[in-house]
Amino acid sequence: MSTAYPARLEFDADRRISRWRPLVQWLLAIPQLLIAQALSSLRSVLTLISFFTVLFTEQIPRPLFDMIAMTYRYEWRALSYALFLHEDYPPFDFEPAADDDGVEPHTRLSIAYPERLNRWKPLYKWFLAIPHYVVLIALTIAAFFVVIGGFFAVAFTGEYPLGARDFLVNVYRYSLRVSAYAGLLTDEYPPFALAA
Repeated sequence: MSTAYPARLEFDADRRISRWRPLVQWLLAIPQLLIAQALSSLRSVLTLISFFTVLFTEQIPRPLFDMIAMTYRYEWRALSYALFLHEDYPPFDFEPAADDDGVEPHTRLSIAYPERLNRWKPLYKWFLAIPHYVVLIALTIAAFFVVIGGFFAVAFTGEYPLGARDFLVNVYRYSLRVSAYAGLLTDEYPPFALAA
């Protein structure tokens, strides 16, 4: 791509993970994952509101957009910890902002705010995203096996394999781009690519 996609995800944590962490880190992540699930439900409601604001005004009010972006950021921080991609416990940070606030330096997620959106795209974006959802199903199945492999790699070597970790980050990035498009946060069609 010549320009960066509006939904951006960066990850640069140390690959060295304590060998015991895969055994318990998912358990420590449960409070974070429960909050992320609640925020996901909130995001569904906010996306429904966004549907009507785009339809009638061709934009999403900035506070609404910032809140939706925050739900994705919180979800990524919780999920990356639960999958033992890093050791730092994610903060309970609920600052609504489209740009990453830098509270968690290893996991950065930002979504560029669009000044104008196409009024009619909310009516058919979900349909255009179907091929991406098919790809995401295959990627999610592959990611499941990569997580299992990563579990054993960390348990025996104390290091997350770079290729496996990058694959998981790229799958979430791909998912974020599809969600941002189908969730009305951008009109730019997501590329069929895992790379940044």
